[in-house]
Amino acid sequence: MKTVSLAFLAIALSLMAFPMRAQAPAAIPAAEEPHHHQVLENSYVRVLRVSIPTGDATLLHAHNAPYVYVSLGPADFANAVAGKPEARVKLTDGQVGYSRGNFAHLVRADAGIPFNNVTIELLRPQGEPRNLCEKIVPGDAGTCDLSGYAADAPIAVRPLLETDEIRVSEVVVRKGDATDKPHAQPGLLVAVSAAPITVAHVAGAATQTLHAGEIIWLPAGAVPKFTVAEGLESRLLLISFKEAAAAAAPTAQIGRVYQPVL
Repeated sequence: MKTVSLAFLAIALSLMAFPMRAQAPAAIPAAEEPHHHQVLENSYVRVLRVSIPTGDATLLHAHNAPYVYVSLGPADFANAVAGKPEARVKLTDGQVGYSRGNFAHLVRADAGIPFNNVTIELLRPQGEPRNLCEKIVPGDAGTCDLSGYAADAPIAVRPLLETDEIRVSEVVVRKGDATDKPHAQPGLLVAVSAAPITVAHVAGAATQTLHAGEIIWLPAGAVPKFTVAEGLESRLLLISFKEAAAAAAPTAQIGRVYQPVL
């Protein structure tokens, strides 16, 4: 009888453990997570506008591709990566980061401020990321070419990071009306600062005023004209796709506007 009882107990415990294992949450793709709002996708990128109100949290979601992100406003949040201890993360307004992806996590905006950013998933192989004028990934600082970042330039460009396929740069527009040089490669512009900026002369796209967190796709050969209010400057993030990735560039697209509820 004792042997039978022990066997029965073992079976009962295994049956109890099965539904507990079955209930373990599975990570969903980042684009399907309710706080991640897809605003653009083409053969190069999937762009997600992320907005987590104060006190809220995401579901467990997976980032299966490498990505660039830029923080919209300061951030202070709990980052719980599956299989790792929970970490505290603090970001400054406009801070740019790069991740290799291939992980799942959830984020909790539990420090009294909302979490807002733009996450740009890179849909092509990237190779090794390399720092340029800012230390964004582990490793030494790279070659920092500031020839296009003069203090009096109407449009100033500071390269931040590159991979085999992309170059990430900070763009500052300081003059009321300024026309950029032609963009040989296709690219993505993300408005970062609160000062709105109007972008015109982009083939296939109407003139649009961008606010922080909004985007526009630049086809190869685009010559954008920027307009900002006099006395203000506007900051943007530019991701340019190198010639190796520039064949058969998609048509110009303006990302649909997502206004977060904070």
